[in-house]
Amino acid sequence: MPITTEKELSENSRALWLKSVHAVDLRNYGYAISLIQNILKEAPGFLEARRRLRRVEIIATKGKKSFLSGFSTISLKGNGLIKKDPLAAMELAEKSLESDPTNTQLNHLLKDAAKAAGYPEISVLALETIVEANPTETKVMHELAELFLTMGLAHNAVEVYSKIVEINPADLTALKRSKDASAIDSMKKGGWTEATSYRDIMKDKDEAISLEQKGRVVRSVEMIDEQLGELTPQWETNQTNVDLTKRIAKLWDDRFEQQKDEESLNGAFYYYHHTNELTSGADPGVVRKLSNMQLQRIDLRVTAIEEWLAQGGSEHDEADAHRDELETLKTEKATLLISEARKRVERNPTDLQLRFELGEQLVRAKQYTEAIQELERAKQNPNARIKAMNLLGQCYNEKNMLDLAVKQLQEAASEVTAMDATKKEILYALGLVFERMGKKDDSLKCFKEIYEHDYGYRDVAKRVEQSYGS
Repeated sequence: MPITTEKELSENSRALWLKSVHAVDLRNYGYAISLIQNILKEAPGFLEARRRLRRVEIIATKGKKSFLSGFSTISLKGNGLIKKDPLAAMELAEKSLESDPTNTQLNHLLKDAAKAAGYPEISVLALETIVEANPTETKVMHELAELFLTMGLAHNAVEVYSKIVEINPADLTALKRSKDASAIDSMKKGGWTEATSYRDIMKDKDEAISLEQKGRVVRSVEMIDEQLGELTPQWETNQTNVDLTKRIAKLWDDRFEQQKDEESLNGAFYYYHHTNELTSGADPGVVRKLSNMQLQRIDLRVTAIEEWLAQGGSEHDEADAHRDELETLKTEKATLLISEARKRVERNPTDLQLRFELGEQLVRAKQYTEAIQELERAKQNPNARIKAMNLLGQCYNEKNMLDLAVKQLQEAASEVTAMDATKKEILYALGLVFERMGKKDDSLKCFKEIYEHDYGYRDVAKRVEQSYGS
């Protein structure tokens, strides 16, 4: 059966998933475990949830002794369920693993139940959990490698067999199986298993190279993960290879574009950061990627907090702390945006468009005095002139320099001939400034001008009609 992705979750399960992410961030592990187990009841094939569940359980039980007894009884009961209801056996195994996540018997139960249910990827997770807790358990490692081979993941099998040989160089079975798996992997990479002739092999390879060079290869998450599985071990033995590091970074970046998940973003950031160190910051594309990813990290966290608050978190005891964090994150984002805009201006001090972009970021950060200096210069750029004057009006208004605000907004409005979205925005802002100055007639004139062209714009209808006593 196909593994379930986050996008395929029901609305309810997706909400629980987001809550679980937040609970982990707060180190509320018990609550996170409960949420994930509820998700798995509806979506047993959601592998990412099982992985997170296992990590959280291991953290939560670290240094604690399990008081759960009767593993043999549980295993017998679970084994009896496998043929009848493998999903129920998986659920039983997961519930039992909560207090002892690395238990060998229970993980074997999960492995067998997952196989029966058609989820070999979950069987892999169970065996990997055992190996992680018992790194010299070569018997389980042999089983894991064989499972990889049945799944067509020869490269993964080679990795496992190699580890077995490191532990026990006299393991002739592992040596032979490693060579066999390596041969299968080479055939798969070369396309030999599907090609009917040498010409087919060359044709397929040439087409693949051509497509990739033209940027036309669209990778699925499964393809990306497979390529990461192939390239990462190569990188671990040669971490100074710039091209290889950058390729892996791009794969993680592509994965993030599809998944929009923290794991992919962190992976991309790690490898791009390593690339940046190898090139001593000489690749502007990589530098820009790192800057964008810092913003994306903030955006992910902001979204998680806002969704948590919207889904009832606002009533939680820690709601105020999270609102404070939200404000801190927004300030941090504004600071980063301003910093990047300043760097662009420093590199190209005569570029007035860049001056406008810096001024725009300063306005968003409510740094109005600094923004005025940049926007006054940006006015000289015909393409940015109207927008710059509009923002200057906002700056002067915020600084209570109302006469200067009026001057900028009137000038901007006069230069926009059509009653488009820009002119309506300027006139509305001008009307509000006149209102602050106590000039009701001038204020109403601005709102009426909008009203005549767009009755539904903001609250102009209400303002105009109330002036007639209606």
